[in-house]
Amino acid sequence: MLTLKPYKDVLKMAKEQVDALLVPVRTMRARKQAELEVAKLDEQLASQEAQVHELCAVKELNFHAIIQAQDTYALTERRRKQFIRIIQEMFPG
Repeated sequence: MLTLKPYKDVLKMAKEQVDALLVPVRTMRARKQAELEVAKLDEQLASQEAQVHELCAVKELNFHAIIQAQDTYALTERRRKQFIRIIQEMFPG
């Protein structure tokens, strides 16, 4: 005679199977989200670089503002490198 498993165990197995099927989709989504963040950082870098050039082109130079803009640019550049490293390590290939 066929014995049935408890309903909660059957539901749990089904959920695990669904979760297993969704792993590649979730992985791809997470990678695309990280790549989108890199693109946003690229945009910020371009904007920040333009700001540095604008600050250097004024008649009365504000060295503190130039240094602050360079610091902001360097921080954004470091974050971009970190994102790329994370993507490479977490999503090889």
